[in-house]
Amino acid sequence: MPFYNSVGKIPKKRHTVFKNPNGGIYYEELVSREGFSYIYSNLYHLKMPTQVKALGLFNKDDRYNYLKQDHKPYHFQIDKSSKLLMYNNDVAISTIYAKPNNINNSLIFQRNGDCDNLIYIQDGNGLLKTNYGDLEYHEGDYIIIPRGVIFQNNILSKHINGLLIESKSPIETPSRYRNRLGQLLEHSPFCERDIRVPRLNNPIDQKGDFEIQVRFRSGTKSYIYDNHPFDVVGWDGYYFPWILNINDFEPVTGSIHQPPPVHQTFQGKGFVVCSFVSRLFDYHPDAIPSPYPHSNVDSDEVIFYSKGNFMSRKGISPGSVTYHPMGLPHGPQPGKYEESIGKKSTDELAVMIDTFESLYVAKGAEQSSDENYPFSWLKK
Repeated sequence: MPFYNSVGKIPKKRHTVFKNPNGGIYYEELVSREGFSYIYSNLYHLKMPTQVKALGLFNKDDRYNYLKQDHKPYHFQIDKSSKLLMYNNDVAISTIYAKPNNINNSLIFQRNGDCDNLIYIQDGNGLLKTNYGDLEYHEGDYIIIPRGVIFQNNILSKHINGLLIESKSPIETPSRYRNRLGQLLEHSPFCERDIRVPRLNNPIDQKGDFEIQVRFRSGTKSYIYDNHPFDVVGWDGYYFPWILNINDFEPVTGSIHQPPPVHQTFQGKGFVVCSFVSRLFDYHPDAIPSPYPHSNVDSDEVIFYSKGNFMSRKGISPGSVTYHPMGLPHGPQPGKYEESIGKKSTDELAVMIDTFESLYVAKGAEQSSDENYPFSWLKK
């Protein structure tokens, strides 16, 4: 995320001796993207962050070995489970459902090895503890966890559920909403004030067996470290986990229907994420607020329906996911186009992902799809 933060104790100059008043020195760690040519942060530890004591086995994940078998619209009927739905070379899209873990796992941590995570919280709340500090999250939050961040997810409600987007590239704010120095512009639907950043706690000075489970698309590998990873006394830079709530996205409206790019919230290589939020409808006297039928020949469209009344679709409930592959016309279902005329506002919340490479539907997701959905535009 391109703005500077400085938290806790840091030295006056980078890469210099930083004395610990209790004796010895603090240890600097650079966390950077694209080698040394993109955003980065410097973290300062009580102990060297490199002391691995043991290695676990590599546990393979074979869910991604399923290639495109069909080309049709899908409506996934989501149950209370975490499930991979779709993926391509750039992104993977899953539903998430989790309950608090009553097992004492305070010595187990996670880190993303080859993907950045974007998590949308549909229901529930919790505390994301990271080596950069704590982030409290709740309903409607987008949580961005870049690869390399060490974290624990403490669920504080009966459960959490929502959507997980795993990106092979950094997840960024839209470039067209930033000036040439990276600041969000005046006409951006949100700004830096809306973004929540970690709150650093006192460093934990503890030796033991601390397991960090590093997750890759191909599987998971465990590393056992000698020192607690949350021993950071301070950090500064542009690279850190952060949160934006969907309700802090200010909708862009017009006299006639505005296309999805005005709802764009994030971007990654090969995909964009849009937020459809409560808003006033178009004010032209002959406006049709409902989306028009459209055929995007260069992008696949995925929509996670979060809350409210969805003006263009029937048979959809909170947590439903639809997938419309590129090249097939889709749009409002029968009657919804005409019903929208004269309406003044909508209270819907939805998250849309458009990808520019075709998506593969995961094998497990095929079994939870509505076989009749491709015929749902027929008049009855």
